[in-house]
Parts: sequence; structure tokens; C-alpha cells
Amino acid sequence: MSTDAPVPTPPEAPTHPVHVPLLELFIVFLKIGTLAIGGGGQAFLYRDIVEVKRWVTERDYVVGLAIAQVLPGANPVNLAVYFGQKLGGGMGSIAAVFGMVVPAFCIILAAGYAYRQLQQYPATHFVLLGAAAVGISATLAMSFKISAKIERNMATIVLGLATFIAVGILRFPMVWVVCVTVPLSILYFYVMERRNAG
Repeated sequence: MSTDAPVPTPPEAPTHPVHVPLLELFIVFLKIGTLAIGGGGQAFLYRDIVEVKRWVTERDYVVGLAIAQVLPGANPVNLAVYFGQKLGGGMGSIAAVFGMVVPAFCIILAAGYAYRQLQQYPATHFVLLGAAAVGISATLAMSFKISAKIERNMATIVLGLATFIAVGILRFPMVWVVCVTVPLSILYFYVMERRNAG
């Protein structure tokens, strides 16, 4: 008779809308706003609300991320507005934005003052480069994790490559690239949805 304990399986992602108390929502985004150094906010948010809390599915997170990147404004704030609204309504958006912005505002003030006092020391620049590297690495890790689970087809690959070439290599303005690729993407998936339904 085996005495091995069964391996616990992770809880399933939510199949219905989740309503999160405002205080809990504020605390989660406060932690993200405090820890997300060098642009790693998207990675921390993914870990907390998808992997740890399981408030949203990976698909929901990808949708929110796409909306946050297309709309004008800072991505972390856009994400806070979107997921705050999704998880807590209008007041949830306010709680999430305050949680995300307040620590960053305070840290920027302190860091700006410290940089003004210490900018003449080479170690200061090494610290800033290290913080940027952490943020970039966290964002890349989250991107690879999500991209491995996104549905692949020729249209998404072509549009993704076209966007990368236009913005990353040819240096076309992001606004014009978005104005072209987003309607094309919507039209393609609309046509495919109609074809599958028919």
C-alpha cells in the first residue's frame, strides 16, 4: 500500500467574474507599485492576479495587456484601471490606480533627490543599470510565459512580425502602426468568427 501523499493540483482559473474587496485590491496593487522596479510591473501583476490569486485567466490578462498597450498613457496605470474595473468596478479602478501610483510617486521623489546628491559617483549608474536589467528580465520572462500559451495561427504571426519590424526596426511611429494593425486584427478575427459560426 502506497503511503505517498497525492500531489496537489493548482486551483482552476475562474470561470465566472470575480469580485475582489477594495482593500485587498488596493493592497495587491500597492505591493506591485512598490516592487515593480525598472518596468517590471506587468510581470508582477501577471504573477499576482493570474498565478497566485487566480482572479483572472491568462486569456483575460492578455486581453487587458493588449488594451493597456494600445491606449495612450502609461501601461501600468492602464492595467490598474482595466483590472481594477474588472475586479472591483469603478471604485476598484480607483483603488488599483492609487495602489499602483502612490508608492511609485514617493519612490521617484526619493530617488530623484538621491540621484541629485549621488550622481557624481560611478556606483550610482551601476545601480540604475542593474534596476533596469531586473525590470527588463522580469518583463521578458512574463512575455515568454504568456506567448507559449497563446493560440498560434498564420495571421497572428504575420501581424506580430509586421508590428515588430515596423516599430522595432524601421522606427515607424507607434500611433500609425497601431492605427493600421489593430483594425486589421479586428477585421480578421471578426471574419474568422463569422466563418466558424456559419
